[in-house]
Amino acid sequence: MNVTGSLIGMYHICKRELWLHVNHIRMEHNSELVAQGKQLHEQAYPQRAERYREITLDGSKIDFYDPYDKVIHEIKKSDKFEHSHIAQVQFYLYLLRKNGVEGATGLIEYPKLRQTERVQLEEADVPMVESWIRDIERIVESEQCPGRIEKSKCRSCSYFDFCWIEEE
Repeated sequence: MNVTGSLIGMYHICKRELWLHVNHIRMEHNSELVAQGKQLHEQAYPQRAERYREITLDGSKIDFYDPYDKVIHEIKKSDKFEHSHIAQVQFYLYLLRKNGVEGATGLIEYPKLRQTERVQLEEADVPMVESWIRDIERIVESEQCPGRIEKSKCRSCSYFDFCWIEEE
């Protein structure tokens, strides 16, 4: 199994969603927020297609990569889960480094907020990223679905009804 940037993001938000997703229990098609995110990705920077490329690397799809300046551009709707966005971009930088691209950096772009966040992968971060990968592999290989997280964090999740169906 290839660990992807999406799985890294899920890992940092909800391990239950990660496990369900990998086990083909998917609810994203029911989510208005997922649809809005896809639309934002397609419409936020229409001029990008001319200069930057969407690339797939070891199973991970990077929104836009500028090969000249070695910059990953990741577009996000909101900064609500910024820590998971940073982890996802660090993972992409790790993949680039693993595939021989040194010195790349990342930018997380929040077009609706008109903000950007610069992300780097320092040498000291590599063991941390590798530990995420190992932990994701352990979670995915488990036959047991991880427990739910705090309900207040779940309200906008596409898996909300699935996880909290018996709650009144």
